[in-house]
Amino acid sequence: MRVLVTGAGGQLGRDLVIALSGGVPPAGRRRALLGPEGTGVGVEVTGADHASLRVEDRAAVLEAVLALRPQVVVHAGAWTAVDACEGDPDRAYMVNALGTRHVAEAAEAVGAHLVYVSTDYVFDGTSTRPYVEWDEPHPLSVYGRSKLGGELECPPHATVVRTSWVCGASGANMVKTALRLAAGEGPLRIVDDQHGSPTLSADLAAAIVTLGLDRRPGTYHVTNSGDTTWFGFVQAVLAAAGQDPGRVEPISTAELEPPRPAPRPANSVLDNAALRLSGLPSLPDWRDGVARLVAVLG
Repeated sequence: MRVLVTGAGGQLGRDLVIALSGGVPPAGRRRALLGPEGTGVGVEVTGADHASLRVEDRAAVLEAVLALRPQVVVHAGAWTAVDACEGDPDRAYMVNALGTRHVAEAAEAVGAHLVYVSTDYVFDGTSTRPYVEWDEPHPLSVYGRSKLGGELECPPHATVVRTSWVCGASGANMVKTALRLAAGEGPLRIVDDQHGSPTLSADLAAAIVTLGLDRRPGTYHVTNSGDTTWFGFVQAVLAAAGQDPGRVEPISTAELEPPRPAPRPANSVLDNAALRLSGLPSLPDWRDGVARLVAVLG
């Protein structure tokens, strides 16, 4: 079984390569992973970062996939700089939408199953309840629209995994930002009117391995269990690090200085309904994931 992972230089991509190789990513938990025909994971993994495989280059993608001939392609490569996307929509669509078209075309050419990693930002956040997989997307930002564009490029038999608020041992994320800010003096002023489901990249990688190697078609929401606001999230990070969560002060999005270019959904909590209804295990509570990650980061 050969598996190609795009975006292998990112925090999720790194954890995917480790999980597919049978290892446990940093801050991960050992769990049973479904491999080909129900066996344990035992695959030949090729991880391609953006420097080695630019997904916006159709010829390069076709050449790489035709040479490797993988049975599964996990497309985790994306331009995820939400605010930067707002200022350069052409680049956002080129990487996130057109790039996915190229990866999907190449996967189809070799008969590989495609797994596409998408985002909670495909929703506008106006729902009063968590979003299920069958809710109509309505993105607010260029980033969200470009990622929805990528979903539309996937064939019907592909696996689309929507996730949110991802943090891991590598790359930039809110856990690292919170720990860095906490090392300074004074209060931490954090937004308390954006609600979401924090997701540990190691836990997400394990779920993607199961869905991808089992070739499950359709859309799945995959996040750690529970939800919070960024304010509650940062409080939990400080508590896990043995610091005073009382230093965190709630503010509204409108009070952010400087204001962010891209609009954020007020409620992007994802209900992992397809996982639950399929009888697949839920990911651990997000607080458990935060505690594991903070322990790894020291």
